[in-house]
Amino acid sequence: MQQWASDWYFMNAALLEAQRAQSIGEVPIGAVIVHDGIIIGRGHNVREQSQLATKHAEMIAIERACETIGSWRLEETTLYVTLEPCMMCSGAIMQSRIPRVVYGAADLKGGTVRSLYRLLEDERLNHFVRVEAGLMEETCSSQLTHFFRTIRARKKREKQQRRQHIDSTSS
Repeated sequence: MQQWASDWYFMNAALLEAQRAQSIGEVPIGAVIVHDGIIIGRGHNVREQSQLATKHAEMIAIERACETIGSWRLEETTLYVTLEPCMMCSGAIMQSRIPRVVYGAADLKGGTVRSLYRLLEDERLNHFVRVEAGLMEETCSSQLTHFFRTIRARKKREKQQRRQHIDSTSS
């Protein structure tokens, strides 16, 4: 399979993980780690469910990949993730020696791969990561946009219902 075709295939797998997160009320971010054309680690956000700040999609995928191969070194792998990694996840990517990261949507408020910093490509650090940004960007971005629009609309409805309830009980 050509590189671009396999990149699309594995980003779709990350999008499926993001859908799993959304189905349980989590922010829809998904990640997969691939070695020799096989997914060795999958993850999606479970921060709200677990109440643990470290339960990002990338962190879970890294943990599972390390368990799969029996090593903390994830050399010769690629991480596919639907949203640009944050500082914590970028640090874990570097520490686990992942050599290539492909992400979909930019995170202008928290992304440390290209948006706010260029952490993974900083040659001053001991590990350099090859980055490919923007694969299926619109699909990844629209999934997040739709999720947050839905939440904002729900909160607005709930607020209006509370006001109506207060108005009806006070008259």
